[in-house]
Amino acid sequence: MQLPNSQSSKKQTGSISTVEEIGIILAAQDLTPTMMSQDFLKFSGIVPKDWELSQQPILSSNAAQLSYVNGVNITAQPRTITLSETLNNKQLEDITISNIAVKYIEKLPLAEYLGVSFSPKILIPFPQNPQAARSYITERLLSSGSWKNIGQAPVQAGINLTYSLERCQLSINIAEARLQQQQQPPVMALFFSGSFNYNVQQNIAAEEKVKQLKQALSFWQKDFQDFRDIVHNRFLSASNSSKSLQDESVFPSL
Repeated sequence: MQLPNSQSSKKQTGSISTVEEIGIILAAQDLTPTMMSQDFLKFSGIVPKDWELSQQPILSSNAAQLSYVNGVNITAQPRTITLSETLNNKQLEDITISNIAVKYIEKLPLAEYLGVSFSPKILIPFPQNPQAARSYITERLLSSGSWKNIGQAPVQAGINLTYSLERCQLSINIAEARLQQQQQPPVMALFFSGSFNYNVQQNIAAEEKVKQLKQALSFWQKDFQDFRDIVHNRFLSASNSSKSLQDESVFPSL
């Protein structure tokens, strides 16, 4: 897994730091990429007119992508639109994609919406210990066994977990990642990817679907804070292992 170069929302350890990203995915039966032109988003008021693109937009019948200088990315495929934003040094209240998602729903209230997912990501690099991510998954999260010793190279592993929360279903994927930096060698990292999935009722009035979607979107800050807590205090904390991960110099100081 290779991720694009990103800046960090956490304190740096050396020249590499933890990366956090927030994503919102809207799903609807009749969403098409051709509906995601720059002109439509600006003239409808979904995206502020003063936002500047960081690169040439992509627009076709199969995919659309708009990337802005402020770190917001909008990607559309048939039936889904994904809005993502890297935290960098932003506070949660400065994140804009939730407002964009709400405006999109308000401007297109008759779309056949299926649901919305909130997708946080946390990437923890290991510039001094490239084997740390693999060791964490195969030695700490998985039990030992002969299944690890097959073939000529160390096994690579990823883990998918599903939790039933009171308000929604949460899926978490844990895997190795490769952080690619400009003019720098890649750095191995541990990648936590979450998905808080909210469905909307079908066979109800469009205004009721919009209401349910807005309610789900209102949980995004709590979802992100819960995800941070799960990653750092449930998976990475010293209390969940026999020896502190920080003592082993595996994880950067957070």
